[in-house]
Amino acid sequence: MRLPAFAIVVALLTSAAGQSKAETASGDAHSDLLWKKLDTRLEEIVSRFDGVMGVAILDLTDGRILLHNADRVFPTASSIKLAILLELYRQDQEARAGIQGKAKLNDVYSFDPKDLVEDSQIMAGLTAGATRLTNRDLAQFMVAVSDNAATNILYDRVGKENVNAMLRGLGLSKMTLRRKMMDVAAARRGEENVATPREMVLLLEAIHREKVLNKESSAEFIKQLSTSKDSYIPRYLPARIQVANKPGSLDAVRTDSGIVFVQNRPFAISVMTAWDRDERDAEHAISEVALEAYHYFEMRAKTSEYGRILPPLH
Repeated sequence: MRLPAFAIVVALLTSAAGQSKAETASGDAHSDLLWKKLDTRLEEIVSRFDGVMGVAILDLTDGRILLHNADRVFPTASSIKLAILLELYRQDQEARAGIQGKAKLNDVYSFDPKDLVEDSQIMAGLTAGATRLTNRDLAQFMVAVSDNAATNILYDRVGKENVNAMLRGLGLSKMTLRRKMMDVAAARRGEENVATPREMVLLLEAIHREKVLNKESSAEFIKQLSTSKDSYIPRYLPARIQVANKPGSLDAVRTDSGIVFVQNRPFAISVMTAWDRDERDAEHAISEVALEAYHYFEMRAKTSEYGRILPPLH
């Protein structure tokens, strides 16, 4: 009887050792303490924020996503202009392929003062009847200084329905363009431009992976979206880091969504806030989230799987 009992004990010990080894290996492969620390830090920022904050951060290298209130629908403010810009580039690409009736980047617009709306300081300084701009120029005003008149002209030229059809084609069911900029009456009727942080980063991922535009148009789009601007994501980041983003602001609302091009480890980020009691605090919180994310991706980009910083190859 001793031999079988001994054999059973050995078998159990062997099995337990094998199981432990397998679990450890699996744990090493699927857990990341740095990622968990990032998650914890972001939870602290979200929890202490005096308002409602949603965060989505997508690793564009391995596809992992970190979410906090990320499926809540928020007002986009000017961040919706990212979708208008994308539809302009998409139509321009179709026009180059010979499809008729599409807006083109080089289409010309002659400035008319009747197109001005509030917060259009750049467009308001143009010369009526003399200034001619391309759609690309209008897009630059829209991206660099968030000019609302330029945005509304592009809104008419690309078409609200086309923007939303493009978003639905990407599987984004909540992100919706409903009204022109500064249309307060429409906003009071509930026709708000909205999105979720998750859908914002999924849109950015589609752009990054060239699912909407070809390689050439994607590069042009990212270059224009990377125009230096007053915004929250890059505020605390090193100046050398390329950030392709579009911020937004309304009363009690601050948002920013974009791609941060950390070398060898880019990531998409969207931080959206509403019911902001202190808008400056909201801006700081968005910048703080972006900085925490940057620290994670910058470290992951330069270390081995064991956490060692290795010298570059020569």
